[in-house]
Amino acid sequence: MILPNQLTILRIILTPVFLFLFLYENQVLKEISLIIFLAAALTDWYDGWLARKFNYITSWGKFWDPLADKILTSSAFFGFAMVGLIANWMVWVIIFRDLLITLLRVFSDYRGFSFRTSIYAKIKTVLQMIFLYYLLIFFVLSKNDWVQSNYSNFISSLFDEDLLFFLSLFITVITFFTGLQYIFANKNLIKKLFQIEN
Repeated sequence: MILPNQLTILRIILTPVFLFLFLYENQVLKEISLIIFLAAALTDWYDGWLARKFNYITSWGKFWDPLADKILTSSAFFGFAMVGLIANWMVWVIIFRDLLITLLRVFSDYRGFSFRTSIYAKIKTVLQMIFLYYLLIFFVLSKNDWVQSNYSNFISSLFDEDLLFFLSLFITVITFFTGLQYIFANKNLIKKLFQIEN
């Protein structure tokens, strides 16, 4: 079990810990959840760097690393829905699209094929992560007594109901349509993936 794979396992283990602390009605625990999430996200960058630098590429890692990423980010979006920051239907669209595409990519690797990744999918990932960190960081800060006493108006403006709705809708629409684009661009490959071999 090489270090990048150990970091992947750590990221999976940290995910339910993050979600539990994030949803717990305690200011300090929410702040700890933010630290845990950032630490888990850091393992994603570090294990990828290690794998590329030292050629630590394994079939296990190729399968679990992208899944661990989606498990972590999906848990954050699920938490946002639980605290009322995003509509449930938007979260389900985002999670379903991301998990579907990730599983297709993992299965294609297993079958020896390679999915084409479009620039739109990469832009979607960047926008999605910016939005995720925006919600997570400022929501946790909004529960801090000192921040509330000194920057309550600023925090309130960041969590304006209309602003959150349109940002969430934008991310949901981008996520959905890049998923459709991904499937359309790889439709022939997808057909090959599910062909029954004689």
